[in-house]
Amino acid sequence: MGIFNPLYDAISWVILLFHSAFKPIFGADSGVTWSLAIIFLVILIRIILIPLFVKQIKSQRALTVLQPEMKAIQQKYKDDRQKQSEEMMKLYKKHGTNPLASCFPLLAQAPIFFALFTVLNGIAQDVPRGVLTQVDVDSAANAGFFGAPIAATFLMGANDIEKLGGSPGTVKIITLLMIILMSASTFTTQRQLMVKGMPKNDGQPNMMLQQQKILLYLFPIIFAVTGINFPVGVLLYWLTTNLWTMGQQFYVIKRNPTPGSPAYFELEAKRAKKAGTPSPSESDEASGSGSVATEEPKGQRQQPKRGIDVEIRIELLHRHP
Repeated sequence: MGIFNPLYDAISWVILLFHSAFKPIFGADSGVTWSLAIIFLVILIRIILIPLFVKQIKSQRALTVLQPEMKAIQQKYKDDRQKQSEEMMKLYKKHGTNPLASCFPLLAQAPIFFALFTVLNGIAQDVPRGVLTQVDVDSAANAGFFGAPIAATFLMGANDIEKLGGSPGTVKIITLLMIILMSASTFTTQRQLMVKGMPKNDGQPNMMLQQQKILLYLFPIIFAVTGINFPVGVLLYWLTTNLWTMGQQFYVIKRNPTPGSPAYFELEAKRAKKAGTPSPSESDEASGSGSVATEEPKGQRQQPKRGIDVEIRIELLHRHP
């Protein structure tokens, strides 16, 4: 476990830094002081992770644009998995995207989450972790979030909770409410992304949409199963980061939506209305219904230039993430 000691030191040092900032206002042993220290730890971490979030958005949008090409490769090499993988990697390399980029923010937070869990679990066991002293541990152990000690868990015994200065009933109510809020915020974020943040698939199977549908119901189940094992302080960290993600996703969908998504057409319609020009959807309808269709010469049907179109859309995504 020695390799994680620098991370324990960093996490506990940041918590103490914010604790020192709020101590003159609320008091050193106040639950408000320790709770705000954890909340501002989340804010600091999420600010640091913004570049990774931007990379994640670019990768997700590029993969969405590449869906027709990916589907074509799967159909062409459906009997040759190795060749299919090779062609997929060539496609990703050609367009400068990476399907794993969407996991970077989550993977980056995993060690921090583990370190925070260890530090808070140490408080519950009266064992200082990182740069925390015994005085800090005693202060934090008796601090509460709405009456629930930040080191207490849903499954903790009544005697242990009472030693921390809390009520078993209060701890169970607070942890359950936090788990419900965590699940609801994640569900809202995923649904918002599915409904407004993803392009229409025109009846074609969309792997990204299928993944989002799975995550829509998977994450709430994970929170419900694992949340009862985590200290209140860790749940506070988790809830805060979920709310940040929800707000961040809402901002991106509203201000800089994915091209081709419902949110994108809504934004373009608002801009067009403000400028007094027809929106893209209105222009498409006008050109489709108000003009006479031009017949293609027999024997000279042109194939759609899908590859060129994809390259243009990828280039636009890199310019306007």
